[in-house]
Amino acid sequence: MSATVVHSLWTTAAADGIDKIPAPTIEYAQLAPTLIVAGAAVLGILIEAFVPRKGRYYAQVFLSVVALAAAFAAVVALAAGGYGTTKKHLAAMGAIAVDGPALFLQGTILLASIVAVFTFAERRLDPESHGNRLDSFVAQAAAVPGSESEKSAVRAGFTTTEVFPLALFAVAGMLVFPAANDLLTLFIALEVFSLPLYLLCALARRKRLMSQEAAVKYFLLGAFSSAFLLFGIALLYGYAGSVSYARIAEVVDGTVQNISPTLADTMGNDVLLLIGGALLLMGLLFKVGAVPFHMWTPDVYQGAPTPVTGFMAAATKVAAFGALLRLLYVVLPGLSWDWRPVMWAVVIVTMLGGAIVAITQTDIKRLLAYSSIAHAGFILAGVIAATPEGISSVLFYLGAYSFVTIGAFAVVTLVRDAGGEATHLSKWAGLGRRSPLVAAVFAVFLLAFAGIPLTSGFSGKFAVFKAAADGGAGALVVVGVIASAIAAFFYIRVIVLMFFSEPRPEGPTVAVPSALTSVAIGVGVVVTLVLGVAPQYFLDLASQAGGFVR
Repeated sequence: MSATVVHSLWTTAAADGIDKIPAPTIEYAQLAPTLIVAGAAVLGILIEAFVPRKGRYYAQVFLSVVALAAAFAAVVALAAGGYGTTKKHLAAMGAIAVDGPALFLQGTILLASIVAVFTFAERRLDPESHGNRLDSFVAQAAAVPGSESEKSAVRAGFTTTEVFPLALFAVAGMLVFPAANDLLTLFIALEVFSLPLYLLCALARRKRLMSQEAAVKYFLLGAFSSAFLLFGIALLYGYAGSVSYARIAEVVDGTVQNISPTLADTMGNDVLLLIGGALLLMGLLFKVGAVPFHMWTPDVYQGAPTPVTGFMAAATKVAAFGALLRLLYVVLPGLSWDWRPVMWAVVIVTMLGGAIVAITQTDIKRLLAYSSIAHAGFILAGVIAATPEGISSVLFYLGAYSFVTIGAFAVVTLVRDAGGEATHLSKWAGLGRRSPLVAAVFAVFLLAFAGIPLTSGFSGKFAVFKAAADGGAGALVVVGVIASAIAAFFYIRVIVLMFFSEPRPEGPTVAVPSALTSVAIGVGVVVTLVLGVAPQYFLDLASQAGGFVR
């Protein structure tokens, strides 16, 4: 057969198949928040390549804040245009959901990220070195700790400004994660936000070996969780013949149309469904830090640079809980009799485990890490409700919790001694006498964590516990109240230590921050008090945003 004939056969076959391959339709305006942040991250890399070292810091901070603010404005515009309620639908060929929960969580992530970027940009806390201001990040990431190349980088005043585009890439992944409407998009978003976080954890200026150890632990355990998630995706695909959430939900419910013989064979195999769903849940529970998938949390929170810890503790939780809600409420509602008993056990051990182990901690960052594990349990109580009130209570709690967390870690960066941050609890003794304002602000955050009335923590806990009780999980609420009482003990113990202990003569100093960290802490305090004193407007907002597109 001649080449011409072969060529004509190819072109004929291609022509026959033209109408069978639909051109992709991408709704760029509805994906604008993610596209703005991802574009800014790419621009940040170009700044690293082409802008002189002296000008990079200011260019990166400006770009990051403007991009995040523009993305938030895009989320508000979409919500105002009705995309959270009446116009909610699936965009990007069904890969991304544009609905109330997605927009609410994206807005929360973007606002929390703006505040976190302010803590990243802080350069006034450490004394100047060789005439250069220092930030929380290593001078040169590639230098071996303690080596001559690291010392020369410090003397030259180098700064690792790559942290800003890395943070933007992480935010871009976090924006897609709770909005993903098929399993492949979910997995890609997970990797896009996880990989930059592994790197950011290793970049602490002080205690570099501990920081690198934290990054390695996070990477290895994160790889395990990604593997579980991916294996779960493969099994669910084998069960339903699709990675689309809607299609899987139809197969689970038995409402699927056009059943092929192959699909009929796999639909009868509940083992694929149950094991696949369990592995998928394991991957997401790792990200939220629920027991028994929490082992990475204390070490990573302690070893990572404190601004990164605050960013991770707030934004990652919001994104992961968003994905978990969508999975349980959109994909597996027909399986609720199977997943609810398992989740009950996870919630109970998470609430009690986080609260009890936190009592034994002597490092403030590890204490806040176990506190975050207990809070994951409280939020999961709202997830278990399996009602619209459960969704809205979780959304409200995530919004309130993220600002308290970033504010608390921002305060931790201020208390310093010769070795950098003074995180051992004994060094916080008498802080209220040495710096009453900083101690009072930290006390406000601790009271919010404890769920004391007139703080956002109380409003959030009340909302999730009420939703859980109304959803038939009254026993969980009792356990939650007991865990809250245990947790209140160690929060109040820190407050007593700060205000009623004698300060040590060789104790740490409280650094005077620049306007950036002051704004981050101030925003945390304002949100904590406003959501505690007058939460109704924000509860209504979360309630309006509580409907998933299916």
